[in-house]
Amino acid sequence: MVILQRPVAHLSKPALERFLLRARRAVKLKGTVSLLVTSSAELRSMNRQFRDKNKPTDVLSFPPPAEAQPRPARPFAGDVAISADIARENADRLGHSLADEIKILALHGVLHLAGFDHERDNGQMARKEIRLRRQLRLPVGLLERTEHRARAGSRRQA
Repeated sequence: MVILQRPVAHLSKPALERFLLRARRAVKLKGTVSLLVTSSAELRSMNRQFRDKNKPTDVLSFPPPAEAQPRPARPFAGDVAISADIARENADRLGHSLADEIKILALHGVLHLAGFDHERDNGQMARKEIRLRRQLRLPVGLLERTEHRARAGSRRQA
């Protein structure tokens, strides 16, 4: 299920649902994923409530609680929330469409739901995201550009 609280130019709800299905299959994630595209204020509120971080963020993933999985007919893999505001800033800065940026963030969220954690996995998620981004015909991925900024920052400090 996709909820577009913020409209995205050139990306319809059915198109985003199809992309989400392709991303889930590429990641081999079983179960449905709900996707919310909303405001930075909403992501800030969620980030504060669920991660104790009082700042907006581009994407959050919420796997279902283990105890809430009584074997439904259609298993549920989790929820992904995306800030359309931050996605727009990223797309403008990186020179690609907002629609592509929403898809990049959705893929990133799906990878988290599949158990990947770029903060602790020594680059495994980043490598997987780069491969999947190419397979799904997306521009520069979230982790790839974060690593690029980090390298550029260390070069400027040197």
